[in-house]
Formats: sequence, structure tokens, C-alpha cells
Amino acid sequence: MANAKKLTKEQKKALDILARRLNGRLRTHLNSCVRCGLCGDSCHYYLRYGDERFIPGNKVDQIARLYRRYHTIMGRLLPRWVGARDLNEDTIQEMIDVIFGGCSMCGRCSVHCSIGVDVPFLVRTARTMLVELGLVPKGLQSTVDAALTTGNNMGIPREELVDTLQWLDEDLKMEVEDNQASIPLDVRGKHILYTLNPREPKFFPMSISAMGKIYYVAKESWTISTHCYDVTNYAYYSGDDETARELTQRLFDEVKKLQAEVLVLAECGHGSRAIRWEGPHWINKPYPYPVVTVIELIADYIRTGRIKLDPSKNTKPVTLHDPCNLVRAGGVIEEQRFVLKKAVTDFIEMTPNRVNNYCCGGGGGQLSMGEFRDRRVETGQIKADQIRKTGAKIVATPCHNCIDQLIELNQVYKLNVEIKTLAEIVADALVLDKKK
Repeated sequence: MANAKKLTKEQKKALDILARRLNGRLRTHLNSCVRCGLCGDSCHYYLRYGDERFIPGNKVDQIARLYRRYHTIMGRLLPRWVGARDLNEDTIQEMIDVIFGGCSMCGRCSVHCSIGVDVPFLVRTARTMLVELGLVPKGLQSTVDAALTTGNNMGIPREELVDTLQWLDEDLKMEVEDNQASIPLDVRGKHILYTLNPREPKFFPMSISAMGKIYYVAKESWTISTHCYDVTNYAYYSGDDETARELTQRLFDEVKKLQAEVLVLAECGHGSRAIRWEGPHWINKPYPYPVVTVIELIADYIRTGRIKLDPSKNTKPVTLHDPCNLVRAGGVIEEQRFVLKKAVTDFIEMTPNRVNNYCCGGGGGQLSMGEFRDRRVETGQIKADQIRKTGAKIVATPCHNCIDQLIELNQVYKLNVEIKTLAEIVADALVLDKKK
């Protein structure tokens, strides 16, 4: 290895990560970028600042130049000629600033790449190297640590969670005027195990109430675990595969323990990706049960007539923000549109939309990294302008990371809109059968 004697122990470990992952997929993406620059117009960081470091091709180069330095003959012999660089303090600091602070891993650049380079995959590989160096930004690392040590990313004590859910249970009974209505906790043998984003019991309990109401009308057999319920996995964002595996395994074990038939993922973009699509790779086994997003479930309830909606209950114009991981990475695109068109009278698309929609700026762990807060909000101006142009009064999005970012953008850019989950909008439109 070139200049191996000059490397610290941690730097050697980081380069070992790169060496161990040099399979065909990684080599292909590292060697494929043709520097055409088309990806620049896809990135909200580059569009906002015009800083060439934020062109996705240059983000790729943060790791590609290390690959060339330590794993190619030309990189060892003539590093400057091929744009190779040593792993040193300067390159490490630049990696932190660009890889963590200048990318939300939204994947819009990959959609518009003429070659199809998987930029989020390469960015996450670089982040995994920084994990070995112990250089994950403090806020992001503390979020990962909280999930690992307490079972949820906000460190909510189980007693507090149970109190909140029991209060919501009583509230649900009063709202639907039926003492048989409930939010079941830790019940074995139910059809569905429903997850939560910890921000729901902490700050947005009405999101849980909305789903409780939907499940009640659908006459669903369901439960929530009070031991392992977190739909998020911030280790996906930090690049920490070992912790990502542990969190995935815990949820896998909880589904088996409660003998649930289906795992339903709450409204969370990266949680859907981490659990549904990345999870089996981390734990090296397929799930023996179906895993679906709650948006797909609600759409199925509507199609099969298990719930009926009255859109006249939602007359304000509504637009939709597409979460990046749910839409571009997961292919859940039309279900949320089907649901909204059934639940509201005036649905307005943003421009652009679907896989071409701009990231709101809250993904990639950005909400947890306070040192990059100004960048996160400033790049969000692109999303704020999109929203304003629709003229909508309500912005719906099936992701709590997006909810938090949009709430902040709403305040900063004075959009004067309401931010809601899809479940809340659907719950408002539900037709309740009052027959006893």
C-alpha cells in the first residue's frame, strides 16, 4: 500500500474498509464517472451555492481519488497525473465537509447521470470510512448511539412511551365513540406489527392517533411493540454497518417474538429504505414475512373498500412532497397520489415531481448535524420555492424527517402552509359507521 508507513492506525482501518469493499459494483461506480457535469444541475447544494465541491461528480471523487492512490498502478507511481491523493488530514477534513455536510444522499443526481453512477452508494462508502476514523459529526453519532442504547433514536423511556400511547388510546375511544377501539400494545399473534418514528410519541402524537383511527375503521388486527418500534435507522446515514445490522436484527427478532404476520413501516423515507431494502443485506437473510409501507397499506384499504373517504372534508388545496428514499430509491410513487386524490378535493402536483422532485434538504442525517444547519436551511430554499409556486395551503409528505425540515422551511421562508402526514389527511376524511 502506498505510503503505508505514514498512515495512522485509524487511517489504515479506513483504507481497509475501502479495500474490503472493492467488489465489482464498487469498482464499476468508482471508474464510471466521465466528468460530464450533468449531475450539477440535479443537486440542490450546487444549485444553491455554485460551489464546484458540491457537484456530485466531485463528491464521488472524494473516494475515487483514494481508490486511485492506493489501488491502481498509475495512482501509486504518478498520483498527480491521475488525480490521486493521499489519505491525510487535509483530505479527511474535506471529506467530512463535503460527504457529510454537502450531501443528503437524495439520489437525484444518479437519476440524471448519463452513466448511472450510484452517488449515494459511494457517498455512504466514504462515510463508512469516516466511521472508522471516529469522525462522524457529533449530532448524527449521538442519534445513532441513542437508538443503540435506548432502543429509539430520541432516547424515550419505555414508561413515557406507554403513558403516551395509553393516553392516545383513551382519546381514540372518545373520538370514535366506541370503547372497543384501542391502540394495542405488545399483543402477540396480531396480523400487523406497526412501527413508529420516535418523533411521533415525542412531538407528533396526533400522527399515531390518525393511524389508530384508520386501523379502527379498517377493523385491522394490529399492535405496537413498546420494546422495539423505531422505524428509523440513522446508522444507514452515518455509514455504520455494524450498528445498522444490530438495529435491523432487533426489529427482526421483535416481529418473530410477537408472532406478527406483516411488518408495516410508518411514514419514514429512509426508514423504509433501511428496513425494507437494505435490512436483509445487513442481517444476511431474507425476511420470512412481508414488509410494506403504511402508504401502500392505506392505498390497499381504499381499493378494497375497508375504509371509505369523504374528500369534501379536506377542501384546502394540497400538494405533495416526495421523500427521496421512498420514491427514488424505493419506487413507492403512485400510491401516495392515489390516496390523496381520494382524500382531498384539490390536489396540486409540484413541478418537478416524482423521481425528479427536489430533496427538501432534511435527509442524509442533516437534521441531526447542527454544524451544517445553515446549509440545510439555505439549500431548502429550492423546495420552499417549489411549494410557494403551487399555491397550496397544505403540504403532505409521508416522512417525518421531511416533516421536520418542511416545518422549519415554512417558518424561515414564510410559506404560511400546514405540514401534514398522509395518515392525518386520510383520518380527517374517514367516513365513520356510527351504527352500533
